[in-house]
Amino acid sequence: MKKKYILLLFSCLLGTGAYAQTLAKAKELYEKGEYEQAKPAFQRLVKSNPSNGNYNLWYGVCCLKTGEAEKAVKPLEMAVKRRTPSGQLYLGQAYHQVYRFEEAVEVYEEYIAELQKRKRSTVQAESLLQQSRIGLRQLRGVEEVCIVDSFVVDKKDFLKAYKIGSEAGKLFMYNEYFKDRQPSETTVYETELGTKIYYSEYQPADSTLNILASNKRQDGWSKGTPLPGSINGEVNANYPYVMSDGVTIYYAADGPESIGGYDIFVTRYNTQNGTYLNPQNVGMPFNSPYNDYMYVVDEYNNLGWFASDRHQPEGKVCVYVFIPNTSKQVYSYENMEHEKLLALARLSSIKQTWADNDLVTEALQRLKDVSTEKKEVKQKHDFEFIIDDQTVYYKMADFRSPQAKKTFQKYRQLENSYAQQSNKLDDLRKRYASAPQAERGKMAPGMLDLEKRIEQLANEIDQTAILVRQQEKGIK
Repeated sequence: MKKKYILLLFSCLLGTGAYAQTLAKAKELYEKGEYEQAKPAFQRLVKSNPSNGNYNLWYGVCCLKTGEAEKAVKPLEMAVKRRTPSGQLYLGQAYHQVYRFEEAVEVYEEYIAELQKRKRSTVQAESLLQQSRIGLRQLRGVEEVCIVDSFVVDKKDFLKAYKIGSEAGKLFMYNEYFKDRQPSETTVYETELGTKIYYSEYQPADSTLNILASNKRQDGWSKGTPLPGSINGEVNANYPYVMSDGVTIYYAADGPESIGGYDIFVTRYNTQNGTYLNPQNVGMPFNSPYNDYMYVVDEYNNLGWFASDRHQPEGKVCVYVFIPNTSKQVYSYENMEHEKLLALARLSSIKQTWADNDLVTEALQRLKDVSTEKKEVKQKHDFEFIIDDQTVYYKMADFRSPQAKKTFQKYRQLENSYAQQSNKLDDLRKRYASAPQAERGKMAPGMLDLEKRIEQLANEIDQTAILVRQQEKGIK
């Protein structure tokens, strides 16, 4: 009997030692941020002692950090119930990620009140509270949008999934477009005519990403100029796309107006004051508590695209294809079943967004057509000059009339001059937009003179083109 007692005691001691080692190792992994490796041990500890506040906190945080926000809620609620330090901070984050924004707001408000009592900093908590308030506001205005398809792809080259038509311009990864610059996880948008690009670059002065624009010149691209106005505020601005009107820009940014990570915003260029209007968050379902970006609308094919890493493993993103709305319509927050509204906001199933199957079928056909479209192999030529409805010249050797050839050379010189002066005017306008009032007064006369010169050049180009055609066709 005594021998059995000694063996039992020895087994208990061994168990206690193993338990201590397991806990110590799990805490070590936790402190290093290796949550996936620490999670199984904390899960076992919670199972063996379900009311322990620390075990529940550690396990809940591990779930939260490894993309299992739903699983994180219950243990974090227990941690808060047991008044475990930092429990409210992480529970608020878990509520936020599962779209329980109202509960997140309540938890953060209580947490902030406690921090204030203890005279601790509330900056982080207030920032998270702001995100949850934005989330709650957006949940009450989820847009009715039809998502026709989605693709999970590698983030490093996700733009390959964007099968937009040539009329919508071109999209490039920054490293693909600028091979001679420092690598960057940003994108470049080139307009349909190929005369202007919009892209994002790191700005050391304010340690953020800014969106810049650059114009095509005879000797290459002009120096990139940050877009004026509030686009490049104290946030990271990235993934620009400009609509065919030339004034509407969609882009992604983090910061105080985001639900979390990157959100998609839209703004328009104000031609009267040379800057952009205050950006507007496009809302749900396009945005989420995760990273959402690269909103593109192919107006010719009536298809839209955006990317999101919601519910995706590391290194992957989901690219969604949707039918753009002509005007924004939202689901009824008051009259719709809450769980259904949440599913639509989260895009849990794209088929739930299909209100008209015929529209979906037509959109999928357009998507198929643009995806399999054979790109035209452009003829290699020096220029393209239309003589008449049946004749286009591509080389100087095409001209039969020596006089027309000489006049055409003058025509090309005028075109070059027009491009240079237009680029100069663009630069002046950008400087004017950010210049002090006194300096604007000095710049205005020069800009007016330049505008007149450009207008004169445009008229000269038109008249010279007419003369070239007349001379080539022998018309007097």
